[in-house]
Amino acid sequence: MAVEFKDLLSRRKNSILSKWFDAVLEMYPSDTSHFLKSQKDRFMNPVGHTISQGLGDLLDELLEGAGSDKTSAFLDNIIKVKAIQEFSPSQAISFVFLLKRAIRNTLGKEVQDRSMCDELLTFESRIDSLALLAFDIYMQCREKIFEIRADEVRNRTFRLLEQAHLICGVQDDDTVPQDDNNGKEKRKR
Repeated sequence: MAVEFKDLLSRRKNSILSKWFDAVLEMYPSDTSHFLKSQKDRFMNPVGHTISQGLGDLLDELLEGAGSDKTSAFLDNIIKVKAIQEFSPSQAISFVFLLKRAIRNTLGKEVQDRSMCDELLTFESRIDSLALLAFDIYMQCREKIFEIRADEVRNRTFRLLEQAHLICGVQDDDTVPQDDNNGKEKRKR
């Protein structure tokens, strides 16, 4: 990424970030979007805070060109919110592509006037790579949610069968507890 383009992005970062955050919130119903945007308390609005903080961190990472470990962690925070809210995969990761629109809306004329189209395309390729990583993370989160739900259903079913006396406790070995003074177990009978 050319230094001049990176400097331009850095100088206009707050404007880009604001437009990106607004575009992400447009995915929500208007009353939810308004709350997420207006409530600044991180404890009253953990979703809005997570998204806002995550977007800022992601943009910083893209500007620095840092490794994917930090990037994955920042994406993970946002994607977990999207996965729990049961967005479709395309809806859940679309926020990454909204960064392109925010950059073009903020820098479009300047990029064109300064003949920085190649640098913009290079940066947008990095955004595309970020989207692929976001998809992988989303699928991991959805798999984890499915596992948790499946375990809960299995445990609930087991408890119901136990309560109905259709299943009795199973011991790991052939020991039978004995009620003697020492609390020792009687081995195989």
